[in-house]
Amino acid sequence: MALLLVGISHNTAHISLREKVAFPPEVIADALRAVHGRTEVDEVVIVSTCNRTELYLSTVPHPSEPRTSAAAGGADVPPQSGADATPPPDTNAETAQRSLIDWLAAYHGLNADELHKSSYSLKDEEVVRHLMQVACGLDSMVLGEPQILGQIKSAYAVSQDLGVVGSRLNRAFQSTFAIAKQVRTDTAIGENPVSVASAAVMLAERIFSRLERLQILLIGAGQTIELAATHLMARGVRHLVVANRTLDNALELAGRIKQTAGAETHGVLLSDIPAQLETTDIVISSTNSQLPLLGKGAVGRALKQRRRKPMLLIDLAVPRDIEPEVSELDDAYLYSVDDISGVIQDGVKSRTEAAAQARRIIDQGVTDYLRRHRALNAVDTLTAFRHKADGIRLKELERARKSLQQGDDPQAVLEALAHGITRKLLHSPSVRLKQASAEGREDLLQLINELYELQQADKDK
Repeated sequence: MALLLVGISHNTAHISLREKVAFPPEVIADALRAVHGRTEVDEVVIVSTCNRTELYLSTVPHPSEPRTSAAAGGADVPPQSGADATPPPDTNAETAQRSLIDWLAAYHGLNADELHKSSYSLKDEEVVRHLMQVACGLDSMVLGEPQILGQIKSAYAVSQDLGVVGSRLNRAFQSTFAIAKQVRTDTAIGENPVSVASAAVMLAERIFSRLERLQILLIGAGQTIELAATHLMARGVRHLVVANRTLDNALELAGRIKQTAGAETHGVLLSDIPAQLETTDIVISSTNSQLPLLGKGAVGRALKQRRRKPMLLIDLAVPRDIEPEVSELDDAYLYSVDDISGVIQDGVKSRTEAAAQARRIIDQGVTDYLRRHRALNAVDTLTAFRHKADGIRLKELERARKSLQQGDDPQAVLEALAHGITRKLLHSPSVRLKQASAEGREDLLQLINELYELQQADKDK
C-alpha cells in the first residue's frame, strides 16, 4: 500500500490548462466516488483551487499488507500471515500514478499527453511533505497565504462525509493540520498577509493611484470577493456593486460591507452586469462558474458608452469568469490570477526567513509522521504474529485435552504440548533461515540474533 499524489498547479501549468481540470463544488462528490471506485484506489481526497488540482490517494494494498477502509471504521485490517505472504510489487504505485493522470484527462475530456507533460506525481514520504508545504502556504502563488489551509480542510471533510478516507490518509492530513498550526504560531509566515484579493487591490492602486471616487463592480459573493471588498474599503472606496447568481447572497454581502464601512453598496444579479459596466471603473471577479460570465462584446459596448474611459478587469477565478479576448479591446486592461504574480512577489520578500523556518518545522513534522507510521506498521506485524501464535497454541491445547481425556500420562501430555508449540512456532522461521543462509543473507541471520538476543543467551550459559 502506498500514499500517492497526482496533480497540476500554477508551478507546472498556465491557467488555460488549470481551469480545464478544476473540480467545481457541484461535481466533487461524483468525482470522489469515481476515483474511489477504481480498483487500485483505497482512499482519496481531491484538493481543487484556483492554483491547483491534486488527488491524494492511498492505493489498494497487496494481500500481505493491511487495508484501511471506512467500512472498518478507518482502522487497519491485520495483514495476512504465514509462508504464502509475499511483498507487494514495486510497480503498483507507478502504474496507479499513470492511470490516474489518464483518468483525470478522460474525466475532463482532455488530451492525456498534454496533461502528463504538465502534471506531477509523488509517493509516500514526499506526499506528506508536499501536503504540509501546501497547507502552510509555501507552495502557493502567494507565499504564506492562509486560505489554502481552510480549502484543504474542507476537501478532507468532504471525503470524510463520503466515507472515502481511512486511517492512512487520516494520519497524513491530521499530521499536516498540526504542522500548519505550529508554523502559523511559531513563524512570521502569516504576518502582513498578502492574498490574491489584496494583490488585486494593490494592482488597482498601481494603475489608478487613488481609488476613493472610483466605481467598483465585484462579481461573486464568496470569501475572495469579500476579502477584496475589505481591502477596497481600507483604501477609502465608497461605491461598490456586488453581482451574484443569487440575489439574496449579493444583497447579504452588500449589506455586510455597508454595515462595516458605511459605503454606498447594493446587490444585483449577474444579468444586470452589462448595465452596471457603463459606470464601472474596476471589475474584480471570482466565482465558481464553469463558463465565462463577461464577454468581449459586453465590455466593448460599455467602453463606447464610457467614451473610451479605461476599465480595469481583474479575473481571480479558475475557470476564468472573463473571456481572454477582452484584453484585445484598446481601453480594457484585463489581468488573470497568473498575471498578478509579480505584485504578489513584491509583498512576500520579507517572508523568506519565515519560509525557511517553516520548512525546518515541516522536515521535523515529516520525520515524526514517518516514525509514528512505522510504529503502527510494527503493531500490525505484531498483531499478525500473535494471531498466528495463538492459533498454534489453541490447536496444541485441544490436542492435549483429548490426550488427557483418553487417559494418557499427564507428564507426557505436557511435554508433548510444549514440544508441539515450540516446533510449530519455529518451523517457518527455521525453513526461511536455512534458505537465507544458503543465499548468503547474513543480514537476516543477524536480525534473528538481535530479535531473540541469541548472542547474549550464549554469554549467559
